[in-house]
Amino acid sequence: MKVDIIICGVGGQGVLLASEVLGNLAILARLDVKKSEIHGMAQRGGSVFSHLRIGEKVNSPVIPLGSADFMLAFEELEALRYAPYLKKDGVVLVNRQRISPLTVLSGDAKYPENPVAMMKEHFERVFEVNALELAKKAGSPKAVNMVMIGALSKFLDWDESLWLSAMERCIPQRFLSLNQRAFSLGRAG
Repeated sequence: MKVDIIICGVGGQGVLLASEVLGNLAILARLDVKKSEIHGMAQRGGSVFSHLRIGEKVNSPVIPLGSADFMLAFEELEALRYAPYLKKDGVVLVNRQRISPLTVLSGDAKYPENPVAMMKEHFERVFEVNALELAKKAGSPKAVNMVMIGALSKFLDWDESLWLSAMERCIPQRFLSLNQRAFSLGRAG
């Protein structure tokens, strides 16, 4: 088994926690895992992404362009930004949320009309997730990341208990049940 996953979003959406949960999932599944993260301007709402590679033996943490199996995009524009990493038959799970970058807010750039439609022009397997709505239903808009992981879990052949155990290793106890609800809503959605 080999799985390459790109996780992308903006600062504050939980990209790094999602990457940590998935990394722990791989460890619990007794697989090798490597990850690489970029989060330079994350605290200011900037772009954040993580490469996650899972397999029997993983040599490099960086996913080559055009070879990711999955993309978890927590924001629509970020899906477009990191689309070159996805292979042609890869799966895109995109949260239907728009967070305007500073260049759009300042008037120097325009947010694309429909980033999801643009993704669908190039990739056949683009799935929209109303992650923000489901996260609010779970109890917090900050649980978008766990909704997205729940959506991803439908595509990967690991028992649900393994996913929940990975969450237990990464999420403080006081937030665990909320995040597990978010995961379940994403998995059911």
